[in-house]
Formats: sequence, C-alpha cells, structure tokens
Amino acid sequence: MSVYGRFEPQQLRAAHVGHVLVNTAVDRPWSQYFCCMLAGFPDYVRAYPNATRSVLRAVLKAADLCATDPAGTARSLAATGRVPRADYAAQTLTDNNYKWREFDPEDTIRWYALRLRETGLIKSTPQQIIADSTDWRFLDEVKRELKA
Repeated sequence: MSVYGRFEPQQLRAAHVGHVLVNTAVDRPWSQYFCCMLAGFPDYVRAYPNATRSVLRAVLKAADLCATDPAGTARSLAATGRVPRADYAAQTLTDNNYKWREFDPEDTIRWYALRLRETGLIKSTPQQIIADSTDWRFLDEVKRELKA
C-alpha cells in the first residue's frame, strides 16, 4: 500500500480495475454507523481531561469542515502536500458520512462487536465491551458545546 493508500479506490476505478463489491462509506448497513472512533488510554484521559476534550473538539470540528466543504478541504490538503490529488481527496470526503451528531456511538460499538463475535474474532459480548470499555461523557459535553 502506498503512502496515499486511502486514495487507491479512485485510482483503481480510473484504471477500470475490478468491481466494487462493498463500499462501507456508502453501502448500508455499514454506512449507517461510524467508520472510526477515538480511543484514549484511561490513565491519560483521567489525568488530562481538558486535553482529551480539546482533541475531541478538534476532530469533530474537522469532521464538520469536511462535511460542509469537501472540495475546499481537498484543495487545501493538496495545496499543502498532504494528499497527491485534490479530486481524489474530494471524492473520499464526499463519500464519507460525517453525521456524528446523528449516529449513536454505542450502537456502532454494538454492531461491530456483533460482527466480530460472529466471526470468532472476539469472545466478549457487545454489552460487556460497552460496559467495560466506553465512556461517552466527553462526547456528550462536546456535542452540547458544538450544538449550533
């Protein structure tokens, strides 16, 4: 995989290589859940709650920017050399679902945990994972703050 591996789907489509079977960014049911989650070491989160909140706020504001202006964000990323092609970046940003205010993170954890359990990759139940490994306080606080 290249450094710019996240843009390979566009390169493959442009070269007419293969067929897309599943695109988790747009195909249901995958597209109805978060594709990514933030995680923090519990000791760090407890020791640095303000930093944790700041990081979460920055990520969510960036997601909002990607959702409201994908073409502009892509041009900016390309102009600063962070991505090789603005058109591929714009397509990626447009395809991704940035509905972090609408999606339920606990439901996402439950859904993916069920998939992992069905395949035998984990033994814990979704309820165990949610009870033992999640804390939505920071997300709830930042959601209230960014509700505009």
